[in-house]
Amino acid sequence: MPIEEFILRLLLAVILGVLIGFERQWRQRSAGLRTNTLVSTGSAAFVLLSATLTTDSVMGDPSRIAGQIVTGIGFLGAGVIMKDGFTVRGLNTAATIWCSAAVGALAGAGLYLEATVTAIVIVFIHFFLRPFGQLLGRRPYSQTEISSVRYHFEVRCKAEVENQVRVMLMQFINQDDALHLRVLKSIDDESPSKAAILAEIEANGTKDIEMEEAAGRLTVLRGVTHVSWEVKEQDTD
Repeated sequence: MPIEEFILRLLLAVILGVLIGFERQWRQRSAGLRTNTLVSTGSAAFVLLSATLTTDSVMGDPSRIAGQIVTGIGFLGAGVIMKDGFTVRGLNTAATIWCSAAVGALAGAGLYLEATVTAIVIVFIHFFLRPFGQLLGRRPYSQTEISSVRYHFEVRCKAEVENQVRVMLMQFINQDDALHLRVLKSIDDESPSKAAILAEIEANGTKDIEMEEAAGRLTVLRGVTHVSWEVKEQDTD
């Protein structure tokens, strides 16, 4: 392969990587300008290596190199995905890195127009589909879409009524086939004379009304000083 062709393909990968990375850097994402440019350039370089070997000594296989690039980028993308409680962050950034590798591979293969169109489409997706995605994300789930909900239930009381509270909680859970107890434990609350009862309850569907009714019953119980519940995790179909 002539050196001029090599430089042209690599330069296109750099320019398109900068285009994609600029948008990511503008939005202050973890993988920004340099990361996406390097991914695009590196992918192009690997494809160019394969093309050069194939042309010079019939040793290379561009399709095998492209397949290895996809595998390698998967590990790189996993590094920017973070789990914060029940929220997963970095998926868009990881997907963008993956797309940058595809753009670089196209440029390295000499598919100039295809690489350019792909890069433009990637930037278009980030700029113009982001507001639409946020709008859809604010749409509340309907009851039929929620498959299971995990609740955290907490009761603080005097030690002498601890057993009574536990029994009432068990009765509340057992009377509804849609509720399943996952965790139930008691701990000392500041002193041996006080107790805190913590329960993790999994429900088939939303059971907010039932949780509030149970909290209301426990609140009026003599010796109970605090009752609270909250949704810890929600799975949808």
